[in-house]
Amino acid sequence: MARQLLQQCVVCQDWTLERICPKCDGAANAAAPLKWSPEDQRANIRRKMYNVESPEWTAALPELESLEEMRLQILEEE
Repeated sequence: MARQLLQQCVVCQDWTLERICPKCDGAANAAAPLKWSPEDQRANIRRKMYNVESPEWTAALPELESLEEMRLQILEEE
């Protein structure tokens, strides 16, 4: 079962409560990120589970482009 009820189809962008879109049989993903609370009592467990303090985990994170590169892309698109 999905962790959130409202799902959106990846293919046709239709809204559904199912994991498979009834309109096009495409996959449906959660429509919004899960809620997060600063008082999350399971945060310590989750950090240990994902081993977020290891250098490998940090190295695996994606890097954003610099602000200057983003600005240049926008100017090129215009």
